[in-house]
Amino acid sequence: MADIKQAYLDFQGDMDSIMESVLCSTLEDESRIRAILESAIKDEQLPAYTTFTKESAHKQRARKRKGDQEAKEAEAVRHELGLADSSDSLRMLIQSRQQDREKQMDSFISAMEAKYCENSQKGGKKGSKKGKK
Repeated sequence: MADIKQAYLDFQGDMDSIMESVLCSTLEDESRIRAILESAIKDEQLPAYTTFTKESAHKQRARKRKGDQEAKEAEAVRHELGLADSSDSLRMLIQSRQQDREKQMDSFISAMEAKYCENSQKGGKKGSKKGKK
């Protein structure tokens, strides 16, 4: 609640900016956030900014359209990544990517070993002859 009031003060009542800055808020939370702010204005805890009190219906509809568009984009990305509705799908995706990274690291290390590590049979001292004089 303090975060909502602080966002209201920071953005001088601009509901677009308030909705973007309040953590974990969605389009469905707008009416609840608006009620909190209106109550605080009524109780004179917050000043009444005209950008908030006289917000046009057009601006509210534009915010709703933008939220709906973002929801559609998020759904498309979810399908593109192959995430199902369950929470296990995200865990499985993370584990799959982690395994891919491990394989890449193993192949990188193998390539570095092949490039920089000498074969132990090639090494040795040249010209050393034991027991011959």
